[in-house]
Amino acid sequence: MAPPHHVGSESRLASPSDQPYRTSFHFQVPKNWMNDPNGPMYYNGVYHFFYQHNPSGPLFHPRMYWGHSVSRDLINWTPLDPAFAPTEPFDINGCWSGSATILPGNKPVMLYTGLDTENCQVQNLAVPKDLSDPHLREWVKHTGNPIINVPDGIKHDDFRDPSTAWHADDGKWRIIVGSRREGTGMAFLYRSEDFVNWSMWESPLYEVAGSGIWECPDFFPVCVDSNNGVDTSVMNSRVKHVLKMAAFDCGRDYYLIGNYNPENEHFVPQSELTLGSLRYDYGKFYASKSFFDPVKNRRILMGWVNESDSDEDAHAKGWSGLQSFPRSIWLDQNQKQLVQWPIEEFKMLHENEVSFKNKSLEAGSLHEILGITASQADVNVSFKLTNLEEAEELDLSGIDPQVFCSEMDASKKGKFGPFGILALASHDLSEQTAISFRVYKNNGRYTVLMCSDQSRSSTRNGLDKTTYGAFVDIDPQQDEISLRTLIDHSIVESFGGGGKTCITARVYPTLAIGDEAHLFAFNYGTESVLISELSAWSVKKAHINIEETNGGAY
Repeated sequence: MAPPHHVGSESRLASPSDQPYRTSFHFQVPKNWMNDPNGPMYYNGVYHFFYQHNPSGPLFHPRMYWGHSVSRDLINWTPLDPAFAPTEPFDINGCWSGSATILPGNKPVMLYTGLDTENCQVQNLAVPKDLSDPHLREWVKHTGNPIINVPDGIKHDDFRDPSTAWHADDGKWRIIVGSRREGTGMAFLYRSEDFVNWSMWESPLYEVAGSGIWECPDFFPVCVDSNNGVDTSVMNSRVKHVLKMAAFDCGRDYYLIGNYNPENEHFVPQSELTLGSLRYDYGKFYASKSFFDPVKNRRILMGWVNESDSDEDAHAKGWSGLQSFPRSIWLDQNQKQLVQWPIEEFKMLHENEVSFKNKSLEAGSLHEILGITASQADVNVSFKLTNLEEAEELDLSGIDPQVFCSEMDASKKGKFGPFGILALASHDLSEQTAISFRVYKNNGRYTVLMCSDQSRSSTRNGLDKTTYGAFVDIDPQQDEISLRTLIDHSIVESFGGGGKTCITARVYPTLAIGDEAHLFAFNYGTESVLISELSAWSVKKAHINIEETNGGAY
């Protein structure tokens, strides 16, 4: 569940001319508040996406509903009525986050957190009213709810967000629920034979002292020898398991990769959880949810991308919150981290491709990428570096890359870097969002740093212009340094190193809007770099949550 904000009131929906920050291919609602993704799934030819929604205004309110949209392609979405509303004693104060599971016989079921009459966080069950309805418009809440109450010794508001269930050889289902005991974050594990009666395992699946409450936990297998995804219940020697937790105190989604044994319910990660641990995304990206897509044998990930402007701005816009563009997610060949990449359907929206190869970017140079709509674009570029022995010597071990990127902003020259792209840039560059790399060496080894610098993203004040940064686990001696960036008016999603490092930013330019936005490749380092290949496209507007009389987006 999301970090709370002040309660909002009913908002009008502004006309398009008043909406320079509405996106064209990211999931968002027509008006009011949206946060966590909930229960994404594929069922009988239709993708379903649910989300935390305040239908009464553009700010957070704890009395949440579940919004619901459907799609045939994960690109175009048709809105439906809310799937859940807070109507019963076990959820009267809010229907909070949860997950979908497909039971044997192709029967979807939903587990979600309800805030009951005492504002206790309890876990509830719901099923579709009519399985023959491809849209699953109506859901029936189990009369025996809640099916799981707050455990002894846990605060009433520290127990939420049940995961997708998985099934083991012993015939029992398992789920995890996020919680904390004092300062120790944890994922409680529950088991059931019938999906209704659940018993808590003797110890959490995993816990970390000092990490604060865990929200929106996710637990799923990934193949060690394939980019394909697998169903959540797959367990064999060809998979490792991923445990993701949303750390509320810092607003970050962390994940651990490890080995899971369902016999003793042990999860043993390859590394410990720290503030420097692996994250899906090193920018604005939280409360994410993944699901297995059986159509294309892939695991798909979406996360909530919140605003960086003010509550007053939310009222003026009439809406708040985006979802990241859907990403395929898999285990890297080195088995040390996950890789993410925009789903292949995105190419449906491509038009006006421009491309070139083998262009040298000399020290201090800019190259404008013309022929595309720079405010609504997809750009993919690879940089090749020579003379790496000239790289600056710097030991980056123990350094926080975000802090380093903030101090070494895109205007500060190094030898190799910063080089990358300037997105949503004004003609005079007074506004720009710089996504860039720097390369350093230490004892003969090279380190690649990726930064997303929002400090000049808008001439406006009163915005969160935090700069983000992370390392990219590639060797520039062996590999080119690649960057793919999706630009959509007020969101910039960047994938470095083929998706090994992802950074999402929210920006609110005042000059670089619509046709006044520009896109540049740049190199502000003192060493030249080669663009070995660059391809960029304008992106067509997707049909997202617009009701039509002809039956919708698909």
